[in-house]
Amino acid sequence: MGDERKQPPETVPVSVQTLPERKKNKLPNFLLSVRLKYVKLGYHYLISNAMYLLLVPLLGMTSAHLSMLTLQDVLQLWDNLIKFNLVSVTIGSCVMVFLATFYFTSRPRKVYLVNFACYKPEEARICTREIFMERSTLTGSFTEENLAFQKKILERSGLGQKTYLPEAVLRVPPNPCMAEARKEAEAVMFGAIDELLAKTGVKAKDIGILVVNCSLFNPTPSLSSMIVNHYKLRGNILSYNLGGMGCSAGLISIDLAKQLLQVHPNSYALVMSMENITLNWYFGNDRSMLVSNCLFRMGGAAILLSNRSSDRRRSKYQLIHTVRTHKGADDKCYNCVFQKEDETKRIGVSLSKDLMAVAEKPSKPTSQHLGH
Repeated sequence: MGDERKQPPETVPVSVQTLPERKKNKLPNFLLSVRLKYVKLGYHYLISNAMYLLLVPLLGMTSAHLSMLTLQDVLQLWDNLIKFNLVSVTIGSCVMVFLATFYFTSRPRKVYLVNFACYKPEEARICTREIFMERSTLTGSFTEENLAFQKKILERSGLGQKTYLPEAVLRVPPNPCMAEARKEAEAVMFGAIDELLAKTGVKAKDIGILVVNCSLFNPTPSLSSMIVNHYKLRGNILSYNLGGMGCSAGLISIDLAKQLLQVHPNSYALVMSMENITLNWYFGNDRSMLVSNCLFRMGGAAILLSNRSSDRRRSKYQLIHTVRTHKGADDKCYNCVFQKEDETKRIGVSLSKDLMAVAEKPSKPTSQHLGH
């Protein structure tokens, strides 16, 4: 017994976590945000259909009660109401008329895409892959390595042999200037709008909303003012000019026009979506900026939207959903397409290698929103 030794107490490993580590390991509760999203959606659907939810039970109870009455009972009830409750009948009728009027005036207006037109330049503006490489070589601005790089990008870009470039870029030597940029803008805008007005038969004076988007060319007066002046549009037109919003600017313009059509009944909205190449062709040797030369071409589209019920039959589409997911708070998303100067002070648009990965980010939340 005396040789017996005391065994040490069983030790339990203790993990110590500092406050910064706790904060670092604390993950957001994504499940809670998903649940909150469904609560918001449920609340939205409940409020949107509140009139139906109130009227259906009321109509059901009324129908059940009326089905038990004979014709004689109905006539007698009517006589009693007229004789003794004329004030109640009048007030009830007024309330029903008010509720019906409120419902039909407050519900969202349907928006239709009546028609659209895409601008097609004249044959002299055609730029095949061979012409592109020939004119790029003749400028003398690009190194042999970067000419080979552009050729490689061009062959993999998916562009056909009938793309178009403005005269100022195809000319030898090129002549990028403000006058040529205006000339290109006028050709694209007026060409597409003329075709659209001819297709739809709508008069320019009937257009009440105008939205123009062009990312890289924003002169003064604005592009929207050029359209107002050319077509002599009416003085109370709602005119907007969006710039610097990239490839999604067309959809943003459609969404803006849709929102405006919700509060301006019996209106036409003209959306002009385009890009301008003349002043934004890059003549340097930064490869991230050379990619845009190989991808973007001359063109534009004019779209006519309407909230008039009379345009429903002749419209091509009805606009049901527009969902916008903004990723500008993410630095990678913010910098993926960036206009800047290179080392030689030449201005160009730099396309990041992360562009395709960044473009996929908004697709998941957008598809989830549309799915519900």
